Amino acid sequence: MTGVEAPQEEKRRIFADLTPLRTSADYRRLWFGNTVSWVGQGMTTLAISLQVYDITGSAFSVGLVGLFSLVPLVVFGLYGGAIADTVDRRTLGLVGATGAAALSAALAAAAFAGFHRVWFLYAIVALQAVCGALNAPARSAMIPRLLPPEQLRAANALNSMVMTFGTLVGPSLGGVVVGFAGYQTAYTIDALAFFASLYAMWRLPSMPPEHTGAKRASVLDGLRFLGTRPNLRATFVSDLFAMILAQPKALFPAVAVLWFGGDAKTTGLLVAAPAFGALLGGVISGWQNRIRRHGQAILVSVAAWGLAIAAFGLSRNLWIGLLCLAVAGYADTSSMIFRNTMMQVAAPDEMRGRLQGVFIVVVAGGPRLGDFVAGSVADLTSPTLAVTGGGLACVLGIGVFSLYARGFRRYDALDPQP
Repeated sequence: MTGVEAPQEEKRRIFADLTPLRTSADYRRLWFGNTVSWVGQGMTTLAISLQVYDITGSAFSVGLVGLFSLVPLVVFGLYGGAIADTVDRRTLGLVGATGAAALSAALAAAAFAGFHRVWFLYAIVALQAVCGALNAPARSAMIPRLLPPEQLRAANALNSMVMTFGTLVGPSLGGVVVGFAGYQTAYTIDALAFFASLYAMWRLPSMPPEHTGAKRASVLDGLRFLGTRPNLRATFVSDLFAMILAQPKALFPAVAVLWFGGDAKTTGLLVAAPAFGALLGGVISGWQNRIRRHGQAILVSVAAWGLAIAAFGLSRNLWIGLLCLAVAGYADTSSMIFRNTMMQVAAPDEMRGRLQGVFIVVVAGGPRLGDFVAGSVADLTSPTLAVTGGGLACVLGIGVFSLYARGFRRYDALDPQP
């Protein structure tokens, strides 16, 4: 190895592995299209919340936006996964992306026409969630058909950067666009952004189900399969410890004032810190290529999340608190990368869509339940006990679970067993 090649090799060991982007034009187009569309969706999410508040002046009405999004996502997530195991995934992805683009165009048209109705916005949000529930399992299940198994971990790291980048940049850009050019412009940009995703989907090869023995894919069959595959099941269980026991997001407005003497801007920093850490987790992920024990890595990542949240609960310096949240976000991304890789490698192709559907339900519903737990404990005791106690409970829970899930600890990426 020459002196020039050595530093480059070292960078690959530290920073995100870009091999999937270099070797697969299909994956490269899909990744770029998803990046653009995630930013557009982030803009629309904020714009809808702002518009609902402008119409109603009610924070409760704004909160209902999340409910109208969550329920269809949970309900249709499982069925979207089952459909993804039955039909051509490319076609399903095109249908989902086309529907989402049409809904953004409808928002723009209504805004241009001066049609400001809360029920209309709620209906659009619900239908967008349905499109997402159909599109996401198909899109994720496509990746193992586009890349060899040894590149899936790197691809999941790159995908995590897409989601986090959209979460960070989209709402910020949406606020600027709405402030200077109005809701109609934000919705129009989102509708146009979907063309990048549509183009990427259109260029993909056909992806019919590899398993042709079954006429239909049952949601119950997918759940039964998961029930008999301990390692895949453990990926969901381990994540629930973090999402339910150590989810402090609902308390950010309160702790911003009580702990740090801040205001809404402080709350914004608290919300952004885990996202920044998550983005960093994707950027600095090259070292994970050397890890074979993916189950053990997930357990360590969840424990790291819990410890970081517990430390945040004890912090009274804003910058230390933000650092703790950023570490938690980094740990969360590391866990997600390994979980997705295990699902894509260890699961057979005919089950990947349904497992991604379950993943959507867990990821969408888990944090909401965690918000309820954190808020309830804080009301009964104190925010400090809710946050620090939740973080320590997460560490204790994942520690006990690791004693039970011995096979999960021994899971070897070179010999994947579901």
